[in-house]
Amino acid sequence: MILTKAQYDEIAQCLVSVPPTRQSLRKLKQRFPRYLNGVVKNGAAPVLLELANEVDYAPSLMARIILERFLQEREETPPSKSVINSMLRDPSQIPDGVLANQVYQCIVNDCCYGPLVDCIKHCLCYPLLKLPSAIGHEHEVLLRDLLLEKNLSFLDEDQLRAKGYDKTPDFILQVPVVMLCPLAVEGHIIHWIESKASFGDECSHHAYLHDQFWSYWNRFGPGLVIYWYGFIQELDCNRERGILLKACFPTDIVTLCHSTA
Repeated sequence: MILTKAQYDEIAQCLVSVPPTRQSLRKLKQRFPRYLNGVVKNGAAPVLLELANEVDYAPSLMARIILERFLQEREETPPSKSVINSMLRDPSQIPDGVLANQVYQCIVNDCCYGPLVDCIKHCLCYPLLKLPSAIGHEHEVLLRDLLLEKNLSFLDEDQLRAKGYDKTPDFILQVPVVMLCPLAVEGHIIHWIESKASFGDECSHHAYLHDQFWSYWNRFGPGLVIYWYGFIQELDCNRERGILLKACFPTDIVTLCHSTA
């Protein structure tokens, strides 16, 4: 999904103007049909989750309050923040099976707050769900498979680090390729590809440019950044300088030797 800056600003302003409740999320979905809700319902009896919904409160915040009160009464001293956070990340640490299940229900059904949302935002491994890899890694694997499918020779980040590189993109193409982009008259030579399992907004993209992309450009030449969840269209303004943005793997990509035929 690629949004114009005006479309992105409209959604951002709407998010700021509404409280972080499930009712607000429903209104956002009605106003912006592409806005997706990742909450998955669980068939067990989620008493604490239903209570949070009844009082219109974020489930993970409700779980935190109940957990803090439970531990304080059990230990007779206020629990530390680190202990609370650890138990919210992994409810199996909670010394009460019923409460652990209730907290788990709240965490996995909260699309605004909590460790699961933090995991998605920061692409970190989430031990509670026993995920073998984070979302960021999953998209890197997807990109690797697509490169192999195109019979493109490449070095991945681990191979590059073994060669002594400290800061590298996800993949460097050993044979440069030309992407025949419909927004350009001529093809753009690509030496590297970076995968981002996130939406490219102004703040994050400018930070990536400063911390990563321009460094890759200085060391390896022009490259391609794939924002798998879309980006603001106006941010794709550095094509002639050597950094292209796409929201998916390009289908119109050919090897440099083929492009001169």
